[in-house]
Amino acid sequence: MAPRRPANPIGDGPDAVDVYVGSRIRTRRTLIGMNQTALAQRVGLTFQQIQKYEKGANRVSASKLWQFSQALDVPVSFFFEEMPGDLRKRGGLSPEPADASPVDNPEPGLMRKRETLELVKAYTRIANPRDRRRIYEIFKTLGDLEGPDRIDTANQE
Repeated sequence: MAPRRPANPIGDGPDAVDVYVGSRIRTRRTLIGMNQTALAQRVGLTFQQIQKYEKGANRVSASKLWQFSQALDVPVSFFFEEMPGDLRKRGGLSPEPADASPVDNPEPGLMRKRETLELVKAYTRIANPRDRRRIYEIFKTLGDLEGPDRIDTANQE
């Protein structure tokens, strides 16, 4: 039996791309309201294996990535969308922690937080487009009021 190669030849721990793909699996699974057991059944795994994939501890093979895309109803490219540029340039081999985030993201891991995922899930369940738009405008306004680039709208039409 061949010796197992390390997950990240530069350092200990999982490869940053594996962690990113795993986080995308978790994000999509949570957004559609699927638990780990249901996903595991759809792709022929145990929920413990799903946990390892979502943490990046196990690498996702091409065939398993295809199964995940089918089970989660997304194209394979979904798992690589919005990947930070520095991660793309290095090919995923990252000496810094896997949770490192791009400089322009003020809060690392925001899209991996359960609160964010639950908020997006609840938003997508609002059936009335007009109500959805109102909620969007409220959030946008609150974000503008709290954000560092606050615009004074009192003198604008």
